[in-house]
Amino acid sequence: MQYLPLGQTGLTVSEVGFGGIPIIRLTSDDAQRVVRCAFDRGITFFDTANAYHDSEDKIGRTLGGLRDQVVLASKTMRRTSDEALAQLEQSLRMLRTDHLDLYQPHQVSQEADWEALTRPGGIADTLLAAKEQGKIRCLGVTSHSLDMALRLVESGLFGTIQFPFNFIETDAAERLHPAARQRGMGIIVMKPFAGGVIADADQAFRFLRQYPDAIPIPGLDSVAGVEQVTGFYEQPNQVNDADRAEWARVAAEVGSVFCRRCEYCQPCPNGVLITPAMGYPIIASRMSTDVAVNFARRAMETVPDCVACGECLPRCPYELAIPDILRRNYALYQEHCRQVAG
Repeated sequence: MQYLPLGQTGLTVSEVGFGGIPIIRLTSDDAQRVVRCAFDRGITFFDTANAYHDSEDKIGRTLGGLRDQVVLASKTMRRTSDEALAQLEQSLRMLRTDHLDLYQPHQVSQEADWEALTRPGGIADTLLAAKEQGKIRCLGVTSHSLDMALRLVESGLFGTIQFPFNFIETDAAERLHPAARQRGMGIIVMKPFAGGVIADADQAFRFLRQYPDAIPIPGLDSVAGVEQVTGFYEQPNQVNDADRAEWARVAAEVGSVFCRRCEYCQPCPNGVLITPAMGYPIIASRMSTDVAVNFARRAMETVPDCVACGECLPRCPYELAIPDILRRNYALYQEHCRQVAG
């Protein structure tokens, strides 16, 4: 494992980090084993968020005694100064520390988010004041909109930018990363597996390791997963034409309209299990028809409860037409059910 400067923030991080969402599915003991394994394997950069249920607490319990050896990052999705500051204080308590190395207003993608962030006395001013007080070492920001991410970079307010990047979603390499480098910003890569659409971790990291100053933070929920990802960094990266052809094949197969499983669309007021139902075509492409139907049955049988109320639509950072996609996926599922029934 190598350790690299995170832009000009003054922070030094492992060349791959740890994304804190998946450990919410684990018991506290199992989560702590995974986090500790990541540290023992050389990962020093741990990224979580107040909204990730008990992720902060699990990371804090594991790394509390190792505080001077790790870089801790968290986030807030709150859009008022008082709420953002309250979440910062809660993150400090959960992570068992008196300061965060990196704190990030999260999912700043819409005009309303920009205004809440940058207006006089807004979130940015409040968090920069917290930085002056020593509660934050660096203020960063995350976005799912390329145009907004560029605007955030150009604002000069932030030391890091976190944005999706993988061999399906490559636009950031052409526009966002050069702009961030020019300003000395650290680059953090969310969605290295495109929200689970990329199944081949080896291929995912062959692509990402071509950009060593862009630090990926894969979500990891098992010791085996940690060992697999950190194992990639124990050998030189080699990319050939066959790899590039495979990236192009998968990207063409998936297209640009797909669910990244961020789960911001949930909960559905009618109980539709949106995220797993949105991913049914991917499941069906990777499994035999009978296995896919049985695997996805619980989620897919909630789709008829969708009344197209539209509550999920403004929550989706990728502006997906969720009810329409669910209907198409359910039609595919029904066709597969008929095939299985024979």
